[in-house]
Amino acid sequence: MTNRPIAYIVKDQKPEVLSNRQTVQEACKRMSMRRIGAVLVTGDDHRLCGIFTGRDAVRALSQAKDPTVTALGEVMTPNPVTIAPDRTAIDALRLLCDGGFRHLPVVREHNIVGIVSRGDFKGMELDRLEGETALWERIG
Repeated sequence: MTNRPIAYIVKDQKPEVLSNRQTVQEACKRMSMRRIGAVLVTGDDHRLCGIFTGRDAVRALSQAKDPTVTALGEVMTPNPVTIAPDRTAIDALRLLCDGGFRHLPVVREHNIVGIVSRGDFKGMELDRLEGETALWERIG
């Protein structure tokens, strides 16, 4: 299938979601245990307010932040770009490519559904994105 719906890709997913008050250390432990590259971060209203990735961890450590006490809310990437579950794989790949990021939260009406990354997509979907990119480069 060359253009699967995002809902299909995340259908059995249980994304790692932490509060913005939890620590960098807790997030890194969970990321390590689950072998994932990001956790979704929620505010007091339980809505997505940020994403914490390996890049954020490196940045926090380079600033000498103590991971045992630093809250995710201080070092996360706030207000991440999201995608709705009714969109398609190529839509997600375009957002990832255009935005230069690796993880894309899937949200429906303020409810977290999942998260996708480039590794979730199949060869034909990636081939289609590369074909589109090559076409735009030739046009431009």
